[in-house]
Amino acid sequence: MSDKSALLNELNDRSREVFRRVVEGYLQNGEPVGSRTLTRDFSEKVSAATIRNVMADLEYLGLLGSPHTSAGRIPTQTGLRMFVDGLLEVSDLTQDDRVKLDQSTGNSSDVGDMLDRISTALSGVTQGASLVLAPKHEAPVKHIEFVSLSPDRALVVLVFADGHVENRLFTPPIGQTPSSMREAANFLNAIMAGHTLIEARKLVEQEIKKRRQELDSLAQELVETGMVVWENSGERNERLIVRGRSNLIGDDTAETELDRIKNLFDDLERKRDIADFLELTQSGDGVRIFIGSENKLFSLSGSSLVVSPYMNAERQIIGAVGVIGPTRLNYGRIVPIVDYTAQLVGKLIADRR
Repeated sequence: MSDKSALLNELNDRSREVFRRVVEGYLQNGEPVGSRTLTRDFSEKVSAATIRNVMADLEYLGLLGSPHTSAGRIPTQTGLRMFVDGLLEVSDLTQDDRVKLDQSTGNSSDVGDMLDRISTALSGVTQGASLVLAPKHEAPVKHIEFVSLSPDRALVVLVFADGHVENRLFTPPIGQTPSSMREAANFLNAIMAGHTLIEARKLVEQEIKKRRQELDSLAQELVETGMVVWENSGERNERLIVRGRSNLIGDDTAETELDRIKNLFDDLERKRDIADFLELTQSGDGVRIFIGSENKLFSLSGSSLVVSPYMNAERQIIGAVGVIGPTRLNYGRIVPIVDYTAQLVGKLIADRR
């Protein structure tokens, strides 16, 4: 049992209800919640002074904070995490939200267009910024070639069975020659033809171990460097689709929030750490919630991220969808929306293969 779970279990019924109501009030309105507000519809008849004492205890435990400008309380990041893990009530996906997401899929055969529309719909439904990580190209490889551009620049040309071509720049190992590049390409073409990049990676690793003595050392180094290019630097060929950034700025956005949102926009504009976005989902299936600094991609902005992976027909994680916004997201409503969208995208991609 985690420390947060143990702490939640130690709260008595009154403290738990005060904590829950403060968090729910904050998530709904974005404003500090005061003792008088809580006494109006509390489950038992208690005075505002009693509520204030409970709130002070919760603040001492690090679950609530007290902004300087208000006598009310707001949840801390620790408090939000404890609420999400132990008290969050996830609602069912509404029929209206389901219809809007379903209608966004369209009839286009282009996966990129489909994901653009779904990302726009996800942003509209949640009123947050949506993130959709498009998958890498999954068609079988037909041919591969290395092209030297300069001593420190080379190109990997990947031709896929469906006619799709990708050119990827990389820095080759020192000392590469035209003959070592040809040898590396011949070695890879003999193994990779007819396999997707994900499948080919495992096959190439196995063949390198078996045939290490047959390969020139330069060619072997190039093959191994190429593996890094396809699996990691290939993330440049993954596309992070971001929609709805304007939803994060409203008429009531506090001036203190604007710097945080600017940091977030800067992060999204650079689309940095795209591979990390997918890594966030790798520890297991289903929706994950990252609050504030727990979210290593956008920690500087103190934003929350609700994210879920989607899978191909072989149950391999190939992308992710998510919603990002202020820490006072309506988690209970957004979790089922993100979950449904991830399942929808996975099914649509599997059906188009």
